[in-house]
Amino acid sequence: MIRKIHSSLPSFKTLQFHDGLNIILAEKTPSASERQTRNRAGKSSIVEIIHFLMGGNVKKGSIFREECLQDFSFGIDFDLGDSPIVVERTPNKKTLLNIVNGEYEHWPAKPTSDDKTDKTIISNKLWKYNLGKLMFGLPEPDEIYAPTFRPVFSYFARRQSEGGFSNPFLYFSKQTTVDEQVHISFLIGLDWTIPQKWQKIRDREKAIKALKNAAKDGAFGEIVSNTSDLRTQLTITEDRAERLKLNINEFRILPEYADLEIEASDLTRKINQLNDDNTIDRQLIADLVESLDQEIPPSHDHLGKIYEEAGIVLPGIALKRFEEVKNFHESVIENRRSYLSGEIDDANRRIAKREADIKKYEDRRSQIMKILHSHGALDHFVELQQELTRLETEVESLRKRYSTAERIETGKTDLDLERQQLLRRLRQDHSEQEETLKKAILAFERVSHSLYEVAGNLVIDKSKNGPHFEVKIHGKRSRGISNMQVFCFDMMLMELCAERGIGPGFLIHDSHLFDGVDERQVAKALKIGAANAQRYNFQYIVTMNEDAVPESLPSDFDFEKCLVPARLTDATEDGGLFGIRFG
Repeated sequence: MIRKIHSSLPSFKTLQFHDGLNIILAEKTPSASERQTRNRAGKSSIVEIIHFLMGGNVKKGSIFREECLQDFSFGIDFDLGDSPIVVERTPNKKTLLNIVNGEYEHWPAKPTSDDKTDKTIISNKLWKYNLGKLMFGLPEPDEIYAPTFRPVFSYFARRQSEGGFSNPFLYFSKQTTVDEQVHISFLIGLDWTIPQKWQKIRDREKAIKALKNAAKDGAFGEIVSNTSDLRTQLTITEDRAERLKLNINEFRILPEYADLEIEASDLTRKINQLNDDNTIDRQLIADLVESLDQEIPPSHDHLGKIYEEAGIVLPGIALKRFEEVKNFHESVIENRRSYLSGEIDDANRRIAKREADIKKYEDRRSQIMKILHSHGALDHFVELQQELTRLETEVESLRKRYSTAERIETGKTDLDLERQQLLRRLRQDHSEQEETLKKAILAFERVSHSLYEVAGNLVIDKSKNGPHFEVKIHGKRSRGISNMQVFCFDMMLMELCAERGIGPGFLIHDSHLFDGVDERQVAKALKIGAANAQRYNFQYIVTMNEDAVPESLPSDFDFEKCLVPARLTDATEDGGLFGIRFG
């Protein structure tokens, strides 16, 4: 239980609590609006202070962001497990808490001593760890979606600012499904690992859906193909990689590979040049043979005719005898034929010489090519290794893509099967925890029936999406009735937690819980709260506006005895909880 809430702020009104029902009363002047109430009387700030001292974050809009409060510490004196403890926390040093008094040797995470101030301190992270272990026996927070202290504690100190009174099963209006299922299951006493695994299935479904959508949009069109196409690509690429690996294992490196390549290339060039020269000489021989065939001496008749014409054209010139001219002409023809024959012989000799060179060069080139065929160059070997690396990378990529495609194609079937298995586990857990479920349902029913003749029933069901929690109400649901379902649920939690020996040992309800509630139900709720607090040995703290106190309180209910000594008011500047006004 909480004994005291204090602050180093001089004007702060220290709150002294007792066991059982504690009512913090605030006087609200008629001129004050709802918006002014928080910063004037400070009722809602009590819940904020408790959250702050229980490791809560300082969010935007928090009173602990106010400049005027930064240097002042706030403290709480309460029972942590079976031991009293006093801790303080300051807004401008919110990562640390000061252990003012109490035993902490049994804590899972031990505080340390500050060398500068000689104070016993603990980090806010370790403080929350200790609170989770000592209040609720929470598991190690390493595993994803396991219950943690802050969400569990928030059911015992709901905040209007976060929608904590809108739904019995939610302490936060934007609470996730897994947060609700895991923490409600834990608090009631069901197997919380079942909804934890359900969320992991939902995560996988979300990932598969995202991949499918990406494939449809073309963003991963080449990555997410169908399994049959990928299997073919993978098989072919694996085979290419294996064959290349075999070739590399048999590869022999020739250091002179490059020189021999150059020599072979040079020989090829020489052979081509010699063949070209032979072609030219062969064409020359053909032309010479044709010219030789045309070198025929003229007939005697033709020569005589030429001689007669010469005598007529050139009269008076002494002409040689016909026989001399004839002999001279035959001599010229013979010389011409001898020259042509000599040219043909020279061309043939050149061709023969080139053919011999070509044969020699071709033999050498053949020898080189055999060597190059059976050996390889170092740079070629490196290229082959690089190609093998590329193929092996492609094989690995295809394997992953194939695995992804297979997971997409078979994922829904597998997940449906896992859902069925979890549903079977959930049914089994509910069967094994039948007594726990009965206690929860009947505890809710008792409180609900005490408030209303027909108000609502707690339903804890099984679904394909995990455990389902619901309050079924017959007839029209009003705001007041909905708020009272929160009251019934919280009272049920206090009863179950008390029997299991877990929980903070206190329950806090802000005055917003009673908004829209008929004063007769408010009176009943206060009486029920006081009775349950006594029966199950917990502390019930309620903040109320003075004008909301029901007039129809039972005669055997000692309202004055329940009041916390500090009285808050918005009528004066220093009448609120902090004794100053801000915001």
